Amino acid sequence: MRTIGTQAKGIRLPIIRKGDDLVEIVARSLVESSRIEGYSLNDRDVVGVTEAVVARAQGNYATIDQIASDIAAKYPDGEVGVVFPILSRNRFSMLLEAIASGVNKIYLQLSYPTDEVGNPILTWEELDEKEIDPYRDTLTEEEFYRYFGHGAIHPYTGIDYIKYYKGLAENITIVFSNDPRTILNYTPHVLTADIHTRFRTKRLLGKAGAKTVYGLDDILTQSVNGSGFHPQYGLLGSNRASENTVKLFPRDGHIFVNKLQARLKELTGKKLEVLIYGDGAYKDPVSGIWELADPMVVPAYTDGLSGTPHEVKLKFLADSIQNADEDIEQCIKDMIKAKESDSVDNMIFQGTTPRRLIDLLGSLCDLVSGSGDKGTPVVLVQGYFDHYAS
Repeated sequence: MRTIGTQAKGIRLPIIRKGDDLVEIVARSLVESSRIEGYSLNDRDVVGVTEAVVARAQGNYATIDQIASDIAAKYPDGEVGVVFPILSRNRFSMLLEAIASGVNKIYLQLSYPTDEVGNPILTWEELDEKEIDPYRDTLTEEEFYRYFGHGAIHPYTGIDYIKYYKGLAENITIVFSNDPRTILNYTPHVLTADIHTRFRTKRLLGKAGAKTVYGLDDILTQSVNGSGFHPQYGLLGSNRASENTVKLFPRDGHIFVNKLQARLKELTGKKLEVLIYGDGAYKDPVSGIWELADPMVVPAYTDGLSGTPHEVKLKFLADSIQNADEDIEQCIKDMIKAKESDSVDNMIFQGTTPRRLIDLLGSLCDLVSGSGDKGTPVVLVQGYFDHYAS
């Protein structure tokens, strides 16, 4: 039996630029790393490539002016209610600037006490003290200050998002409510800025009589004045790239992962699996912030990564096999090798949450590569499909 199970290695790459042959760079970097560091590449190893370098190599960028042009075309009345944006300088501030450039008036509706991904601006203790029900009560900007004596301050960054967002443009009015239909008290023209709840938000607004309903996923679904674009996600998954530019989510990811898989097979003779990963889907236990600001963890992956893990609960087996005469290790190995196809009602499978392989692997890759200066936009995961009987 091998003494090491799953391993994840961050692989360093040169700085990627627009137009680079990323397939060749990643494949060669992996082969060179294995040679220098003395490890082998194997069938069913998993190669994760961060969405940022895929989009950069594609040149999938857009400027404030290009976004503003699409906004102006979709909201010809010159006003818009923007519902449920996340509280982020990196993710949303530049989009808000672009929206403000495309219309004359913005009504900005923020959720509270946190945004969609858990960024807090209030505590539940403050709400309880003032007897405010966030599922029922709507607060104007003035009422927010009067009740709580402070702005919408993020406790970890110190940013007051009332002042920050209003400082980006002069035509913004802010209101706080968790009911998307509240915005219709201000304007019938709405842009939904939420990510994972956007379909429900659009449905509720449409049923409530909104005249115009688009989402961030409907902006830049095709090129505008030479911009980058994403046909499915539009501006969702975008990040600030410069003072005037955002990087969009990568397009045609399925083409990239299949090309990289084929190139690695040519170079190594092994069939590795490949995925593109964005934000990992995990919740920080201290801040309560859920990291998934991208529309999904893994926008593209090769066929071998479909499905969910099918695992037995090893610690349950170790605790439940009590006969001292049995070879416990061999008994467990036999049960693993003979695990049933249907695990729903079998106790030995309980506690093994049926998450998708791509979400587990993508989150692992994001944690390994980080979002700072590690310089490892590629992650090699080995032994993930091993088990105790391997």
